[in-house]
Amino acid sequence: MLTAIGSLTVLGVTLGALLGVSARYLRVEGNPLVGTLESLLPGTNCGQCGFPGCSAAAQALADGQAEISLCPPGGRTLVGALADTMGVVADLSAMEEKEPLIAFVNEDLCVGCTRCFKRCPTDAILGSSKQIHVVIQDACTGCEKCAEACPTECIDMRPIPETLQTWHWPKPAFAA
Repeated sequence: MLTAIGSLTVLGVTLGALLGVSARYLRVEGNPLVGTLESLLPGTNCGQCGFPGCSAAAQALADGQAEISLCPPGGRTLVGALADTMGVVADLSAMEEKEPLIAFVNEDLCVGCTRCFKRCPTDAILGSSKQIHVVIQDACTGCEKCAEACPTECIDMRPIPETLQTWHWPKPAFAA
């Protein structure tokens, strides 16, 4: 019994050391700009930019395949920060500052078709087939995908109610 335990311990330590050494020496270096851009993005992976997540959006920005104003939740402040990081000039005059919105389900109209929570990228909608759905406000990013998918138009996009838990300092205005 002790021989089996000892041999498994030696095998585990040896293979762990080999994995550690190979991870260090065989590592593939990526573009450091991608990591910097990804740290600037909100990190909600909402998909409003047309990419599956913030890491894919950061990669597209670094490769020059996406516009600098690709992130609607980030607003003008994020576009200014991305422009500074990438060393380009951003035209902020055409960009509108949108108030953050969250989804609200009107229970009188909801038929429980489940189309809305299948489209939600952050799983902010709870419910099941033929039952009323509800939105988790903390998880909703306001992407409006659920409102587009709803056949009964029972989902409204409303501004976030200002309470002690949701109040925050206003974003600083970015001087262009």
